[in-house]
Amino acid sequence: MVTMQDVAERAGVTKQTVSNVIRGRGAVSLPTAARVRAAIEELGYTPNLVARSLATGATRTVGLFVPTVTGSFYADIVEEVEDVLDANGYHLLLCTTRLDGERAKRHLAGLTSRSVDALLIAGDRDLIDHLPLLAEAAFPVALCAWETDAPDRFPVVTIDYERAGFLAGRHLRELGHERVAVLASPDHAPRVAGFRRAFTADGLTVPDGAVHLASEPTPAGGFAAATAALTADPRTTALFATHDVLALGALEAARAAGRSVPHDLSIVGHDDNPEVGVARPALTSVAIPKREMAREAVELLLRALTKSGVPTNSMHLLRPELVVRDSTAPVGCAPADGP
Repeated sequence: MVTMQDVAERAGVTKQTVSNVIRGRGAVSLPTAARVRAAIEELGYTPNLVARSLATGATRTVGLFVPTVTGSFYADIVEEVEDVLDANGYHLLLCTTRLDGERAKRHLAGLTSRSVDALLIAGDRDLIDHLPLLAEAAFPVALCAWETDAPDRFPVVTIDYERAGFLAGRHLRELGHERVAVLASPDHAPRVAGFRRAFTADGLTVPDGAVHLASEPTPAGGFAAATAALTADPRTTALFATHDVLALGALEAARAAGRSVPHDLSIVGHDDNPEVGVARPALTSVAIPKREMAREAVELLLRALTKSGVPTNSMHLLRPELVVRDSTAPVGCAPADGP
């Protein structure tokens, strides 16, 4: 097995110089550094990461907490974080909470500076109550995809979810819709508030009775919530779902109720996940820059590690945008004549 001493002898330098080149520290001239890297390449030397972490106290590992990886939203976040870490010579330690608060608590309590150099938490569900466990963390912590009130002690990179709801509501108002309903997950209050604001601006209200909570963030949950909404007010002409998966269930509920989408019922989703483009009809949705959000959050942590400090507490909101497809139309729009 090739050792660091072998590399030092081949390059004609000390072992400490080789260590400095590998770690990117110390004053090493460019010609000397080039000679060391050439020796590493020639000998096929691979640093012993375990020994290195013991010597430096660094693991070159960043932890990432997500609720799940079964949907494309968090899967995209995981991929982006891993890509950024890999490009910077770091590894990913992934933990999923599975929407289980006790599981999340156990994972958080088990983290130490010996297991990760930094931690990124994506999504606030089942985690917000356990953040005090990180109050004395010896490593940088950042939050992303955060929708509830964020704690002051950690920096946050997230989406302007209130604006996302507003964009959905404004789109439906521009199409003339007044009798609307919302299909929402319980933790999506900012999206609902933004949607309501779009109607308030025109002197209209979205009553509490028009907001239907989904029992689960799945198409089945969306189907049940949409069915309840259409039963409660058969004159409803548009639905806003705070998850794309709820909107997909709403499409099925509309078909089951004999409602034509978009001709007598418009549907807007949220997230703009890949599956909405192949739905029939293709789903209008509010797109959120989730990969950009993940990239900015992990880069914030890497900057903190480079500077050997804790990231500055801050709130960075990324702006969503509406993607109009075939599931929305002006209120009362009649279907086109068939052949």
